[in-house]
Amino acid sequence: MASSYRFIVTGRVQGVFFRQSTQQTAQRLGLQGWVRNDLDGSVEGLVAGEAEALEAFRIWLAEGPPRARVDSVQWQPGIQAVDSAGFEVRS
Repeated sequence: MASSYRFIVTGRVQGVFFRQSTQQTAQRLGLQGWVRNDLDGSVEGLVAGEAEALEAFRIWLAEGPPRARVDSVQWQPGIQAVDSAGFEVRS
């Protein structure tokens, strides 16, 4: 059964290819959803998929790509459906 989660990542997560790396990781894991930069400097998104893939994705978010510094990850059960067949970077 697929689940969805909303995530918000804070730290040095903009300007370090975080969104693109998040998209690549999600696609590799077979997840659906989106990711975008927020005005406050965080990155947020919505992700859906199978439990094992979601757990691997959550663990990856806590580390991020090499140039990032992740201070925190908020991970909340999704309250909205994922409206994407793949995983996209939004602006």
